[in-house]
Amino acid sequence: MFACKLYMYLKNDGVLAFKLKVEGEIIPLLQKQRGFLEQIIFLYLNGREVQAFSLWETAEDAEAYNRETYPQVRRMLASVIEGNPRIETFEVLSSTLHKTSGPASLLGPFGRGQWALAAAG
Repeated sequence: MFACKLYMYLKNDGVLAFKLKVEGEIIPLLQKQRGFLEQIIFLYLNGREVQAFSLWETAEDAEAYNRETYPQVRRMLASVIEGNPRIETFEVLSSTLHKTSGPASLLGPFGRGQWALAAAG
């Protein structure tokens, strides 16, 4: 499993606009991408700094996101962030969200996106 991290600054009072843009436009776009697993976004207590992590099945999927989809995401975010986001890619060594031993174990018998419901139930 691999993670892409975006680090960015929101415009003043931009949290709600950012959240709406992410939920309404960016997450649906990511869900259409091959290998997309999960998105988690952290907001610093100052209300302006954000770190967004997207999780991908393989390094190739993460690289395809960086190359093909990230430019579109960046354009979508332009109205709610200041400056240019920084992007980094990491290999996930350990996670309680998904097993990291390979794509088959990530999805298990439940399929993409349904593992949390099964685990919670």
